[in-house]
Amino acid sequence: MSATAGTPRRLTVSDIAALYADGQRIPVLTAYDYPTARIVDEAGIPMILVGDSVGQVMLGYETTVRVSMTEMLHHTRAVVRGTQRALVVGDMPFLTYGVSTEETMAHAGAFLQDGGAQAVKVEGGVRSARTIEALTKAGIPVMGHIGWTPQAVNQAGKVKVQGKTREAARALLADALAVQEAGAFSVVLELVPEQLAAAITARLRIPTIGIGAGAGCAGQVQVITDVLGLGSFVPRHARPYADLNAVIGEAVRGWAADVVAGTFPGEAESVRMDDTILAEALGQGAFDRPGGPKASGVSDRHDSGVLGGIPLDRDL
Repeated sequence: MSATAGTPRRLTVSDIAALYADGQRIPVLTAYDYPTARIVDEAGIPMILVGDSVGQVMLGYETTVRVSMTEMLHHTRAVVRGTQRALVVGDMPFLTYGVSTEETMAHAGAFLQDGGAQAVKVEGGVRSARTIEALTKAGIPVMGHIGWTPQAVNQAGKVKVQGKTREAARALLADALAVQEAGAFSVVLELVPEQLAAAITARLRIPTIGIGAGAGCAGQVQVITDVLGLGSFVPRHARPYADLNAVIGEAVRGWAADVVAGTFPGEAESVRMDDTILAEALGQGAFDRPGGPKASGVSDRHDSGVLGGIPLDRDL
C-alpha cells in the first residue's frame, strides 16, 4: 500500500522487526470485523491478527477446527477494509496447510491476494517447519504458533499449559528454533510457563508474542472480546479493560423501554415533510375539495373518483 499525503503507511514485517530491535514491546490484538478493526487501528496497534478464534467468539463454534477458508477470508477482507496502518495477519484454518505444498500455497496466497492480509499464521513448530520455509521462500511472511495449538484440540484434549516437564520444555525450545530457522518473522507462544517463555525469547532473534506466557515475551496478543469484556467467559491469562456485556445490555434495555413507552423515535430522530404537499398526496388539498379551484382544463368528475383532477383510488 503506497503512502499518500494524509494516509498512514501500512506496516510491514520489517517494521515489526524494527520495533523488536529497538526493544519496544509489541501489542497485538485480534479483530474480526470492519468497525472493530478501525478502532484498533486508530488506537495505534501495530499488528492485528484475524484469528481462527473467530469461530468460537463470533460464530459460536465449540472449537476453531470448524472454521473454513471462506469464513476466514470473509472476516479478513472486512478487517483489511477497516485498517490503514496495522499489519494484518490471517490465521490459516485447520487442514489448509501442511497437507500438500500446492494446497498450502493456494490457501496462503488467497489470504494475501483475496483477503488483503500482509502475512499468515500457522500452528506447529518442528512439524510445520517445512511449510513455513516454503511459504517464506515464496514471499509470504509467516507468523509461527507453538505451545498450546487450538487446532490440535481433538488430539491434545483439554486446554492446558504446555512445556511443564523437562521433555516438553525441550520440545518447545526445539519448536521455537525450528520456526525461526524456517524463516518466520515472529512466533506466538500460547499457554507456556513464564520462565520457559522468557528463556525461549532470550534464545531467539525474532519476537515472541505471548498469550498466557508471562511478561517476558517480546509482545503480547489478546482476543479482542476478552479485552473488552464481551463474552460469557474470560480466561485466566486475559484482563478485561471494559465491561461491554453490561454496557450493551443496558443500552438495549433502555432502547426497548423507550420503544414501549412511545418516546423513541422522538423529534430528533424523525423527519417531517411539508404539510401542504402531504395533504395533496393524500387527496386532501384545495383541488380535492368539492367546489374548490380546478386545475386548468380539468372538469369536476365525482363519479369517476377524481376530485379536481386528483385521483382518490385507495390502492394508488
